[in-house]
Amino acid sequence: MPDGIRTELAVHEPTNCPVSTISATQEESVTDINWAGQGTNEAVTEEFRVSQDISSAVESDFECAEPVVDVGDERVYRFKRDHEEACACEIVESSGAPVADVRARSGILHLTLHLESVDKLRTIVDKLDDAAERVELRYLVHADASGGSKEPDRALVDRGALTDRQQEVLQTAYNMGYFQYPRDANATTVADELDIGLSTFTEHLAVAQRKLLSELLSQRV
Repeated sequence: MPDGIRTELAVHEPTNCPVSTISATQEESVTDINWAGQGTNEAVTEEFRVSQDISSAVESDFECAEPVVDVGDERVYRFKRDHEEACACEIVESSGAPVADVRARSGILHLTLHLESVDKLRTIVDKLDDAAERVELRYLVHADASGGSKEPDRALVDRGALTDRQQEVLQTAYNMGYFQYPRDANATTVADELDIGLSTFTEHLAVAQRKLLSELLSQRV
């Protein structure tokens, strides 16, 4: 069986991405984002879909978006943008990888990709870093290289979700055996090592664990 991966990237503040700007002011996702004309010297035509409940706000805030058709309770819009500055989706495609799904919510562009390797993912993330404020890995699952019949459920979480202090507390607790059973070090010992109070340690640890578990459990595929 193929040893590829399925992943979702959250691209924060992407450049040349009007749909992410639209989604930043709305409470609903912008979906079915498609484009045509990249690689030419003409403007790129882009299309997206939103709920009709927010169509008036979209037309008010984004005057260049032209309504095309209503599909159920959603409305499809189309607009043109400059071809000279590539968007995040085009950067991915320039690496030889199609974008399986793209949507925007709260100003963040979510890209679902099917790639042949983690190395390919690293290459894409490196390129996206130059076109966004931050790129976050939301989930990653890949085939079972051992050939077993059980479907794998492997995931990576974004350590960037933690502050430097939270990561230091979590790493120190782990290194000292706080998470072992039985524990090699208790909370007081770890707090003393970090030179912080016990209540501060437990607060940082609880927040860090909650953030990581939230990412891991909410992004199951």
